[in-house]
Amino acid sequence: VRTADGSAPPSPTGPGLPVPGGRAGARPPGGAAGQLPGRGIGGGLHRVPDGPHRGHPHGPGRHPTGADASPDDDADDDDAVDDDDDSSEISASDEDGSWIAWFCNLRGNEFFCEVDEDYIQDDFNLTGLNGLVPYYDYALDMVLDVEMPMEDGLTEEQQEIVESAAEMLYGLIHARYVVTNRGMHAMYEKYRSASFGRCPQVFCQGQPVLPVGLSDLPRNYTVNVFCPRCHGLYFPKSTRQANIDGAYFGTTFPHLYLMTHPEMVPSRPSQSYVPRVYGFRISRTSLYFRNHDEDHGEGGR
Repeated sequence: VRTADGSAPPSPTGPGLPVPGGRAGARPPGGAAGQLPGRGIGGGLHRVPDGPHRGHPHGPGRHPTGADASPDDDADDDDAVDDDDDSSEISASDEDGSWIAWFCNLRGNEFFCEVDEDYIQDDFNLTGLNGLVPYYDYALDMVLDVEMPMEDGLTEEQQEIVESAAEMLYGLIHARYVVTNRGMHAMYEKYRSASFGRCPQVFCQGQPVLPVGLSDLPRNYTVNVFCPRCHGLYFPKSTRQANIDGAYFGTTFPHLYLMTHPEMVPSRPSQSYVPRVYGFRISRTSLYFRNHDEDHGEGGR
């Protein structure tokens, strides 16, 4: 249909996103050319703007290669790889990869496990998330690698929003998945290999830690790590991981994990640090312990 002057009439949907199709149809996933980096936690999404994450560079179901896989300074070495080799690697990964595998393999996302797609496809497991994630339908289809019809192509600005929403959606799904039996098993492998890091407390002797959030709602706190031995809470060693939203792991996971697997609970440290001056222990009546009276009591040796 055309107007009197022969031009096409304006789109009835206006400047917003095109209306998505039904679940059996296809809504736009990631992968359009010109994708942009995700937004930071301050904008309600995955990490701060200068974090390591990039938008999915090769579309749905594709892994990054070369510099796309390593955005740090050491990625300069990857730039020297022959362009023909890069192209062949990208082509080889086009058919076999997935958005979930690509996202979890990004540098800085080592805390995440891969959520089973059948878990995500069960609407019951996603209850309530459509009210927390912008452009929920588009974000879900990006995570599940649903193809987008050509007529539903997105602008670069819209693609950026959907990419960031997909990260947020996957993070919130991840927080629910890791408290299931399958999720705990996936996280066990990471815990056993100390992928979450080790406790910095000297007397914990390198005890592996578990990720935990201080809130179950996004945009409140970044992730921390919990030590099962001393029950201390610490910042992740990596600044990349320290920028991840804590809601993507939730407040329950490490404690439920240890309750479910009591054989994994380590003993408390047998030693504790005692401050000394010239070899003498400091009296508890000293002003040195002024702010510790509630924890240790007054008096002492």
